[in-house]
Amino acid sequence: MIQPATFQLADAPGALAVSGALTFATAAAVLAAGRTALERNAPPTLDLAGVTQADSAGLASVLALLAHARQKGTDMKVANAPRGLEALARVSGVSTLL
Repeated sequence: MIQPATFQLADAPGALAVSGALTFATAAAVLAAGRTALERNAPPTLDLAGVTQADSAGLASVLALLAHARQKGTDMKVANAPRGLEALARVSGVSTLL
């Protein structure tokens, strides 16, 4: 049986922590939840240590969250990006944004 892709967002000291899947199946929900979290508090770090899988839609959601944080006046940085996400960012020409 195939398990549905899930994710979690959690406020951590100085960070918004993402865990689970950052994929096409979760990207819209990640973006909506992330924007809501950033409206409450825009921490300086987006921690991706708990991300178990990511694809181009997940990368797009991360970039959109970084842009939203910038609009809120926070220069948010990404920490602990999975190697696969970093590779995808390099291939896509957006690695400097992470």
